[in-house]
Amino acid sequence: MATGRTYAVYIMASKPYGTLYIGVTGDIISRGRQHRDGEVAGFSKRYGVHRLVWFEYFGDVHLAIQREKSLKKWRRDWKINLIEQLNPHWEDLYPQFFRV
Repeated sequence: MATGRTYAVYIMASKPYGTLYIGVTGDIISRGRQHRDGEVAGFSKRYGVHRLVWFEYFGDVHLAIQREKSLKKWRRDWKINLIEQLNPHWEDLYPQFFRV
C-alpha cells in the first residue's frame, strides 16, 4: 500500500570493506544520525557501523521491507558490488543530506 511517504533501504559500514548493516527506515536522516551517534543499540553500535554507504528509496513500505530482507540474504561480495556501483570509494553519503 503506497502512503505518499518515502522509505529507504540502506547499508551502513564500519569502514570501507568493513562490517555491514542493512536496515529500512521512513526517515533516513534521523536514522542515520542515530547510527552515527551510537544511539542504535545492538549490532550497529557494537560493531561501529556509522558510515552510510548505500541507500535506495521506495514509495511502498512493503516493497522496502521486501528489499531489505532480500539484501540481507545476499552474499557479502554481492553487497560490496552493489555498494561500489553507487559509491566506489565507500564515502560516507550521510553528509550529502545537508549540502546546500
